[in-house]
Amino acid sequence: MCRSIKTLRAPVTPDPQDADIHAAALQYVRKVSGFRAPAAHNREAFDEAVEAVATATRDLLDALVVRGAPRAAVDV
Repeated sequence: MCRSIKTLRAPVTPDPQDADIHAAALQYVRKVSGFRAPAAHNREAFDEAVEAVATATRDLLDALVVRGAPRAAVDV
């Protein structure tokens, strides 16, 4: 699922930007919901889900402790 979402974890991606996190969250919500762009009556729920996933992603990345030498970037 969501094979084209790139790895955002350091050291693979140094200091991921908010735009990268939002793009990954948007892609995830699109995949899970089955909607590329939601209808007007689903827009609020869709946008709230994107923000919740983005927040959870930022929290996760901020909490991770990465050990070892940096490795080359690999898309997962």
